[in-house]
Amino acid sequence: MTDLGAFAHGSDLVAGGDKVVVSIGDRIVVADATGEIQGVITGVSGASGLAMTADGTRVYAALQDTKEVAEIDTATREITRRIDLAVYGCPFSLALTGERLWIGYGCDATGVLGFDLSAPTSQPVVADTSLLKSSPYLAAAGDTLVVGEFTGSPTDLFVYDVSGAAPVLRGEIDGHAYSNQGLEDIAVTPDGSHIISAFRLPDAFTVWDATTLAKVRAYEKGPEAEGWPRTVAVSPDGAFIAGARAWGVGMTVYDKASGTTLYATNPPQGEVVSGSAAYVGRDVYSLVKSDTDQLYLWRLHDVTLPASTLTLTAQPGGIAQQPLTLTGRLSFTEETAPGVQSLTVTRTAPDGTTATLPGATTAADGTFTITDTPSTGGPFAYTVLWNGNSEHRWSKASVTTAVRYKVGLTLTGPTSAVAGTTLVFRGTSQADGTTPPSRVPITIQRSLNADGGDTVEWAVWISSNGTYRFADMPEAGEYTYTVRWAGDDRTGPAEASQVVTVEKSND
Repeated sequence: MTDLGAFAHGSDLVAGGDKVVVSIGDRIVVADATGEIQGVITGVSGASGLAMTADGTRVYAALQDTKEVAEIDTATREITRRIDLAVYGCPFSLALTGERLWIGYGCDATGVLGFDLSAPTSQPVVADTSLLKSSPYLAAAGDTLVVGEFTGSPTDLFVYDVSGAAPVLRGEIDGHAYSNQGLEDIAVTPDGSHIISAFRLPDAFTVWDATTLAKVRAYEKGPEAEGWPRTVAVSPDGAFIAGARAWGVGMTVYDKASGTTLYATNPPQGEVVSGSAAYVGRDVYSLVKSDTDQLYLWRLHDVTLPASTLTLTAQPGGIAQQPLTLTGRLSFTEETAPGVQSLTVTRTAPDGTTATLPGATTAADGTFTITDTPSTGGPFAYTVLWNGNSEHRWSKASVTTAVRYKVGLTLTGPTSAVAGTTLVFRGTSQADGTTPPSRVPITIQRSLNADGGDTVEWAVWISSNGTYRFADMPEAGEYTYTVRWAGDDRTGPAEASQVVTVEKSND
């Protein structure tokens, strides 16, 4: 999650090459493929819809306030060309097919224009949008241009062939016939053969044949999902579809051919913004708006790869300044052996400080063991990360374990006595790094050191100054007196023993 500042309505996201670009009202943010911000472009009042070349070198931004489209060099982040649309209207949505830029405009009039970007000066090609009832929302790839009605119910999609000099209407996906309402996003597969729509109703991501305009399939929500579709994107190879919902499951990745769900997760906070999903290689990016109207760039890494799973378990009863053992396993969905893999281990101490521990590696079967020595008591959190490879998605696992302070008990008293004599024992509680237990009961156990010998238990209290005392009058025999502190959520267990030989009285 990369913080992009305050949210603005009409924000858009596009990706290409190794760059991700976001429009946010009066600014455009350029980030690299890891989500790190490279720079911010200002002087772009009303920046909304974006389109980007596949290599990521140029991005086009619709500037509604100045009624123009800006061409921006993403390396220098300078505006290199401006396309004046004052005689048409406010540019709203953009799409690219090769070197042709398609512009959907609104405000006083609505329509779609095409510009040849390879020409120094280009006269616009006007698409026939006489059936369009609202501002157009565009998506394009290959020889297919889709124009959707951004508002209205039912909502229609108009599909054009743009292989020639001017767009030719192939036909209409009738919103009334399919009960399509509330368009949120459109995507087109890279070869232009299929269209994927995200309507509020029906509650599914729907695939359409771009030639016949027939419905092919719907990726419907599972029982754990809620809300309507908000955004949809297709991977560069056309094999995967990513779709987000208003709430419930924030983002789901589907195998396009089978419809199988490969990955599903929620953003750490907030909701995905409408029409804001894009792929870069195996990563999916989208925009997330928090409850406080903060905008974030959300990166889902390697989500098109088969899953891996990490488990992590901590040894219970950890004691400060003593070795703590954690065990776990890395496994793959197809149950193949992971082999030797490097893991990154981090530890978060009770005070919130984080440290990276010496790296761990898995055995051939994926199992691993980590040993750490916590310096203090309190909750310690451990996280193990496997960074993935070209064949499997990364995974991580975390566990929090309560580490207690080490406690000691002392026990002093007679080692020999005569039957009938009262034996008096004394002791103290001690602790490393914290106050020792006090005003708490401890267990006293007297065991007769003989076959079948009896054992007796009772309790005494440790006083406020950390000392305790007890007395006993045993019969003749050899005894072991043991004092035990069971421990609590702050301190660990402890015990101490003493052997006493009691002789028979001569009387």
